[in-house]
Amino acid sequence: MYVCICNAVTDKDINQAIKQGARSLNDLSTQLKVGTCCGRCKDCAKKILDQSRPFNIQTLNFPSFNLETNLDTAPELAFASL
Repeated sequence: MYVCICNAVTDKDINQAIKQGARSLNDLSTQLKVGTCCGRCKDCAKKILDQSRPFNIQTLNFPSFNLETNLDTAPELAFASL
């Protein structure tokens, strides 16, 4: 199926680029010129890219711990799981 008519890019081309390391729409644009003309193909290309991932990656916001600024509680945290 043609995804990008302007640059004659198919879903097979996109899947091959993904196998070769493309990880973002920007990567696909650089390698295949997807989305560089009219832009109508971006949503479909992104969908193919997202479906190629084994799972949806989400950013987890865990509180950070800085040992230098939290020296008072560092020993307590080190043994908290014991």
